[in-house]
Amino acid sequence: MGLLEIGRIVRCHGLTGRLKVLSYLESPDVLAHLPEVFIGSRARDAVPFPLEAVQPGRGSVILKLGGVEDRDAAARLIRSPVWIPSAGLKELPEGEFYWSEIIGLRVLSEEGDLFGRIVAVFPTGSNDVYVCRGAQGEILFPAIGDVIRKIDIGGGFMVVRVPEGLTEACSDSTS
Repeated sequence: MGLLEIGRIVRCHGLTGRLKVLSYLESPDVLAHLPEVFIGSRARDAVPFPLEAVQPGRGSVILKLGGVEDRDAAARLIRSPVWIPSAGLKELPEGEFYWSEIIGLRVLSEEGDLFGRIVAVFPTGSNDVYVCRGAQGEILFPAIGDVIRKIDIGGGFMVVRVPEGLTEACSDSTS
């Protein structure tokens, strides 16, 4: 079973073992029908916990997990990633992708130059940002149409239009 990381536990919420999770989900609705979530530093080590309650928040969700009955038990899980089975995810509309599909893609300029690979994705208020790591160091590409020109999941790459000054700024900071 493949697992998809959907957030990270950031703190306890109350005294009854509830957990505040920084959510990577666009909507917490995907959690509403799940019987369990998985907690662990890596997908292969993640342990299942029954999902008893989900309370949406702003950029976060509050989870009540079976077996996590008090603040001490909840505190032991802080900083742990939260995973869900990828098999139950809905198919996204054309041009939209899950972060797990983006991470690992090779990043090419429109001219065919290789920048590196996407190693992480993080949300901002207006759009996601793709973190590319390669020979020039780390480059942050905003996930907007003017920059991300093509994503080919099957081919394992994305094509970017590099905003003027971006790679020069990266080179200056690494010298």
